[in-house]
Amino acid sequence: MQARSYALTRRSVVFGLLPALVRGEGLERQVGVTTSSFTGHLALKPKPGQIALLDLPRFMRAELDMRVIDLNTRTLAGATTQDLEKLRGNAVKEGCVLTNLKLNYPDLLLDSPETAVRDQALATYKQAIDQAALLGCRWTRVLPQLRRPDWERYVASMRKLTEYAQSRSIQMVVENYGWMESDPSTAANLIRDIGLHTAAQPDIGNWSANAVRYDGLSKLFPLAVSCDFKAMELGPAGEHKAYDLHRCFEIGWKAGFRGPWCIEHLNNDYAAEMRGLKAVRDLLRGWMAA
Repeated sequence: MQARSYALTRRSVVFGLLPALVRGEGLERQVGVTTSSFTGHLALKPKPGQIALLDLPRFMRAELDMRVIDLNTRTLAGATTQDLEKLRGNAVKEGCVLTNLKLNYPDLLLDSPETAVRDQALATYKQAIDQAALLGCRWTRVLPQLRRPDWERYVASMRKLTEYAQSRSIQMVVENYGWMESDPSTAANLIRDIGLHTAAQPDIGNWSANAVRYDGLSKLFPLAVSCDFKAMELGPAGEHKAYDLHRCFEIGWKAGFRGPWCIEHLNNDYAAEMRGLKAVRDLLRGWMAA
């Protein structure tokens, strides 16, 4: 495996945080894909017409001309340790990078008033962090609840997970999701309160309204090590009516964020999905080259 180098960046000092280890070297100006984009099109044991999980790195390079893969635990459902090792090896072989493992466990309560429930949630998350380490991921993130949690208990649990992730050479990231979508400051405040080298992974689509979106992104991009560049329905010429994709990009770019930009775009039709991913890829590459 190629060794990873760590660098200190100016993004780490926002809100007075201690310098954070930001593992983004070699990913500047890179465009990738979140595997949620392949929902229905990707499987560990594929049916005809589906992509095989273990073949995803080759597919990314050959079919999409991208090398950054942002994973989630649902993508890996049913995978054995041997499968994960094979996926990591295939990624190295194809020159791909498995950057992040999103831990999508909606029923785990890190803020439960019951110690046993919190401990069980922490234990499950730690097992998933071990999977992220096995895959060679740089980052991992917990799935926020839809409801606002008890802040003190939630932050305390997140600190424990952050410390555990650090022991595995992984940085914890926060995504604006669920209870954080309607307030432009909450995700950044959570990162500030957790401290411990926590970073941001802004999702440009996860906001309740445009006024919140652009303000929230301006607060998160200075803390970002990765970005979910979510695109909804695209028009025939690449139009995006839901919100201004270029404005979202510009907010990140002006904040000093350079990548990776991980596209999230879903379409049940395989051909339309591939067209959409390529269209957003080309937009991002064009904007970065301008």
